[in-house]
Amino acid sequence: MADRPVETVGILGAGQLGRMLAGAASRLGLRTHVYAPDADPIAAQVANAFTSARYEDAAALSEFAADVDVVTYEFENVPAEALDQLESARKLLPRRNALTISQDRLVEKDFLNDAGLTTAPYANVETESDAVEAGAKVGAPSIMKTRRLGYDGKGQVRLGRPDDAAAAWAELGKVPCILEGFVDYRCEVSVIAARSQRGEVVCFEPGENVHRDGILRTTTLPASISEAERAEALRAARAILEGLDYVGVMGIELFVTSDGLVVNEIAPRVHNSGHWTQNGCVVDQFEQHVRCVAGWPLGDGGRHSDVEMTNLIGDDVRNVPELARDPGLALHVYGKADVRPGRKMGHVNRITGPAAS
Repeated sequence: MADRPVETVGILGAGQLGRMLAGAASRLGLRTHVYAPDADPIAAQVANAFTSARYEDAAALSEFAADVDVVTYEFENVPAEALDQLESARKLLPRRNALTISQDRLVEKDFLNDAGLTTAPYANVETESDAVEAGAKVGAPSIMKTRRLGYDGKGQVRLGRPDDAAAAWAELGKVPCILEGFVDYRCEVSVIAARSQRGEVVCFEPGENVHRDGILRTTTLPASISEAERAEALRAARAILEGLDYVGVMGIELFVTSDGLVVNEIAPRVHNSGHWTQNGCVVDQFEQHVRCVAGWPLGDGGRHSDVEMTNLIGDDVRNVPELARDPGLALHVYGKADVRPGRKMGHVNRITGPAAS
């Protein structure tokens, strides 16, 4: 690896995903430089360098770009102006088109449908009359979501009746929204998929997700799906990555229904539902992403163990001393100072047995 093309990886964002990316890069002998507006973020605790500056600070962005060989990101909502400046100086991976699509739920749904994939029924809502028409078209139960910036159940209002659409849109601040119909599904799975700069695609096995209050609670491997459903999920993931000419790791959430798979959403980054790979695979999702952006060959996505990943949310983290007594648990605590309801404070991976051959 003496001739590896990248020595320092720049990471935009400094939360737990950035922290785990920095750790993975360190294992490969690579430096990391984290950029975020926070004063003392958790990713800075493990990175080689940290710039604390706003995304609008052109001088700080210039100095950051000068110190890195490639730029990646741990979250989707980096301001476009910052990306413009960085992209003019360094390779930005994943590429901008993936961000453009994932940042807007309407654009994302349109892309997925154009790629021949199935999504929930949906309608654009930008005015009160749009909301009324969307309620009549999509029906209820359904859910009004802001087109941008929503996550972990935020920016959403559930509708019990079609006539509630206008009130739901007003409750969300009368910003551009999308009304999505509910999907009658048996379970939700996610695929963590990677594509290299040479076009090589490696997918981790689909994991089965359980949410509570809009936040992922557990991901379990193996998922309770058929071999045909597993193959369909992997085909959908490959189609999305290749359709975007994507480079990096992506999380793809899908509903398993009696009529096939329905794509829920995509996330152009490492993903919470892929944390099981840290203890279930030789190469986890974080190392896989670093390999992608650094121009390395991809690792094997095979699973050697059955795993259940459980998020530690809010006060759950206070149970860490007791959890540490369990020899079957691998602890991953993020080091966040403030414990708040709904905040992801860490996760645990329980190995439940060897993977079936």
